[in-house]
Amino acid sequence: MDDQIHTGDEHGELGDAEYAEFMELAAQEGFDADEVEGAIGEAGHGPLPVLAVVGRPNVGKSTLVNRIIGRREAVVEDRPGVTRDRVTYEAEWAGRRFKVVDTGGWEQDVLGIDASVAAQAEYAIEAADAVVFVVDATVGATDTDEAVVKLLRRAGKPVVLCANKVDGPSSEADAAMLWSLGLGEPMPVSALHGRGTGDMLDEVLKALPEAPAQTFGAALGGPRRIALIGRPNVGKSSLLNKVAGEERVVVNELAGTTRDPVDELIELGGTTWKFVDTAGIRKRVHLQEGADYYASLRTAAAVEKAEVAVILIDASESISVQDQRIITMAVEAGRAMVIAFNKWDNLDEERRYYLEREIETELQQIAWAPRVNVSARTGRHMEKLVPAIETALAGWETRIPTGRLNAFLGELVAAHPHPIRGGKQPRILFGTQAGTKPPRFVLFASGFLEAGYRRFVERRLREEFGFEGTPIHMSVRVREKRGKKK
Repeated sequence: MDDQIHTGDEHGELGDAEYAEFMELAAQEGFDADEVEGAIGEAGHGPLPVLAVVGRPNVGKSTLVNRIIGRREAVVEDRPGVTRDRVTYEAEWAGRRFKVVDTGGWEQDVLGIDASVAAQAEYAIEAADAVVFVVDATVGATDTDEAVVKLLRRAGKPVVLCANKVDGPSSEADAAMLWSLGLGEPMPVSALHGRGTGDMLDEVLKALPEAPAQTFGAALGGPRRIALIGRPNVGKSSLLNKVAGEERVVVNELAGTTRDPVDELIELGGTTWKFVDTAGIRKRVHLQEGADYYASLRTAAAVEKAEVAVILIDASESISVQDQRIITMAVEAGRAMVIAFNKWDNLDEERRYYLEREIETELQQIAWAPRVNVSARTGRHMEKLVPAIETALAGWETRIPTGRLNAFLGELVAAHPHPIRGGKQPRILFGTQAGTKPPRFVLFASGFLEAGYRRFVERRLREEFGFEGTPIHMSVRVREKRGKKK
């Protein structure tokens, strides 16, 4: 049954003829057909469905996330309130890939525990295609749990109920008590020991769609979606108001007046766009530490829903770690990107000079993203925003036919061979672009390609084919020794 669903995208974005030709090429070079198909399938996947893990503090959300992604990456510590940079991770189960949003990062009594759990759950559910709701089976359902259930009901997303901390048959009865939540069968799990997680993930796969509900782009004829992201008080709401030509969003000197992501349909340059506003989070002094965490959770939710991220940076201040964190998030999510430097009208010559130096050093990894200098307050240069967004989207959707790509790779390898390592010289034998949005390449090589050489290949790809405003994903498959045929 499942095979039926996949057939369309098994070849990534290669047409049948191109695929057949490519497989022949792979066979000549001694690659295993299954391996090549697997590599193309993996790289050709479209946007992945998103699973959110929600629940109140200390029920074991991060431990469960580590189980799901199969490594200790989400921070686990006994004290609530461990912030970190990442909130989304990629995972795979039974051959299907998906993203996990972990909301275990920060909990705080200042807001009232219920309010903060609710706020987190809301952002995560907003971005998700399905939800794992974690409850501590040894404690049973609390009032906070009941509040989250109400939220989940309202959101109408599919939910898998995870009864955590069921370490043996004796505690199975505790799990059964959770039928009372009305979310269907509780899956008894011990995230710590891994007991029951497989069965739970089987349920998750049933709940997750093959692809995210947010189908991108022009296929639906819907407006393209833009996430305006940036650290609090960098002027996102003001920019949105300028763009919309009216006061649609509350603007306030206080950093972080916007709470709810507002989706705005705005006409610009004769086209209607959908802006997903993710402006800051209301900060109180006590909430300082957690607010950044909320900001990253929110930003992740907005970026998941968007096709282009417009990253707003305050030109009058030094580029901060937080700016870079937000950029990394957009790159990792594989979205098209535009960098907008706001408050440009406030700059004097000296600051301009230093800003250029900062951009060269701090933003070198995204030198490919179009830059616009704007002023949200005065509206200066706003007309340059749309062409930059269009350029980035075009780069994001570019696909190079396999024949042309291999001609390019052949010339590249001849002119710039990989350095010799350990008496061997790895070569790129051939490659294909298996997917777009963002462009994803699979290169097949005779040996391991060093990171520096991969970056060089990416740079040359950009010089040759453009790809302006989009990250590029490149995976390399190395040919196994022929003697080792299984």
